[in-house]
Amino acid sequence: MYWLRRFFAPSPLPAVQPLARAQFQRPARAPAAPLAAPAPAPAPELAALAERFQRFMLGLPDARQGANPNEAALLRRLQIVAERFDVRSLPRLPAVLPQLLLALKNDDVAGAELARLVGRDPMLVGEVMRVSRSIYYRTLHSIQSLQHAVVLLGQDGLRRVATQHMMKPILQASAGVHGLVAGQRLWDHAERCAHASAFLGKFAGCDPFEAYLAGIVCNTGTGAVIHLLSMEEIAAPETLSPAFLEGCAQLGASLTLRAARHWELPDAVIQALSEHAQEQAPETLSPLGKTLHVAHYLSMAQLLRDHRALDAMPDLSEAWPARFAPAQVARCQQDLQHQFDSVPREKGY
Repeated sequence: MYWLRRFFAPSPLPAVQPLARAQFQRPARAPAAPLAAPAPAPAPELAALAERFQRFMLGLPDARQGANPNEAALLRRLQIVAERFDVRSLPRLPAVLPQLLLALKNDDVAGAELARLVGRDPMLVGEVMRVSRSIYYRTLHSIQSLQHAVVLLGQDGLRRVATQHMMKPILQASAGVHGLVAGQRLWDHAERCAHASAFLGKFAGCDPFEAYLAGIVCNTGTGAVIHLLSMEEIAAPETLSPAFLEGCAQLGASLTLRAARHWELPDAVIQALSEHAQEQAPETLSPLGKTLHVAHYLSMAQLLRDHRALDAMPDLSEAWPARFAPAQVARCQQDLQHQFDSVPREKGY
């Protein structure tokens, strides 16, 4: 797992300052030098939510008025280091995972064949057995075999377990106590984004598993940005501008896209991640691209609320009327709250 720690794993972060309750109006800032090609401006409440989320994920203190004259050079250093990374040094995914996911596209595949594929990865076997014995899947009779567990989970459940088995170690890999916190936050966002993407994807005509997969990988590169930032001496981090934070978000999205291409994820997922990294104009968003965009914001809000960084959940149902009906977004927010509001928080949050 050394490659995970070398590229994706966050190093110890600067101490995370206590988070004040979020307000959706930012204080005025002195003009800052442009850091990157400007993206279409989101609604003010979405821009404030994204800034809040980036500060939370990167371990930065709350914003304070003032310009930071060093941020443009800092962002450029981050970009240069990231550009030098040779994606060919990343290993391929374990062979069993692509084979298993391919088999799961066939509705007629037998449980015995799926169990045979799962059985080639001892860690995946353990995860399948653990999930199948959870309260959610509890049955009158105990699970006695891997094939029984596979049949009980079903194709959708097995897809999700396999995907989590692939991504969770990447997002949670860390060094030191602050890195552990950052890695857990990355995974917390991934779970929520995958859930929201799968929920909204059914309204956009997306393949359910591709929607889930896009959501769970979309923030992968942020771990590398955290790692790079941890090696920098940042003067007055509270004055880093929204433009700098957006530049970090774009850098993370670009690294995610490079990793996804190396892993040869499905074409629809690659396209959605490409759009997420702003390689294509927003008006050309694919069905999965628009799904991922909305799911990303909804999961931001849910994660911040879960960690008490927001006093109340913002109502985002009217934020994307051209992409999803307000009722669909509202239902997705309600479902996220139902699924995650009661999730126990890790110590240290």
